[in-house]
Amino acid sequence: MDEPIISSDTRRENRIPPRQVITRKWPVLHAGEVPPFDPAKWNFTLFPIPLVDKVKQFTWEEFCALPRVKVFADMHCVTRWSLLDNLWEGVSTRELLNHVTVSGRAKFAMIHCEYGFTTNLPLEDFFATDALFATHHNGEPLTPEHGYPLRLVIPRLYAWKSAKWVRGVEFMEEDRPGFWESWDHGGYHMRGDPWVEERFRPNNPYGG
Repeated sequence: MDEPIISSDTRRENRIPPRQVITRKWPVLHAGEVPPFDPAKWNFTLFPIPLVDKVKQFTWEEFCALPRVKVFADMHCVTRWSLLDNLWEGVSTRELLNHVTVSGRAKFAMIHCEYGFTTNLPLEDFFATDALFATHHNGEPLTPEHGYPLRLVIPRLYAWKSAKWVRGVEFMEEDRPGFWESWDHGGYHMRGDPWVEERFRPNNPYGG
């Protein structure tokens, strides 16, 4: 494995986005129960045709055999904590491009997770150099509470975009809200850039 990829935000003179506070612990935040994991039944799917040339599915064994990367990055939660100096390990999102051809019409991704949780991302964020599907954090396997067996990590965006318990990626021509971005579940911002405080969607009745 090569040297870690260094997330560009860790090179900022001030690494703390507006109205964030450094935490020494890693808070656990999610809705509902932690899903069970059965490696014999788990799979990861890329879809749909024609936005990918074929529907591609990986077993857990196949996914674990993919080339791995390490990423050094900070994490910023919309609830205002920031956890610095994280070393993630897993599979780069860009590795997926070695297994499917993504149409130029695709502009967004919807990340599908256990229990129907989803989150949406522009492809430029999803395929960023420091974006990965993590299995390890600071040298240890992720705990189930933090997303084991597979967590998407998008360091440049608020941590709700770093979805836990990922099971697949849907490519889309047009953006649409995921679970937390929907009005029924808080109306969080469609992108979620912590440096400009994209916490909520415009005209959100729950906050601003």
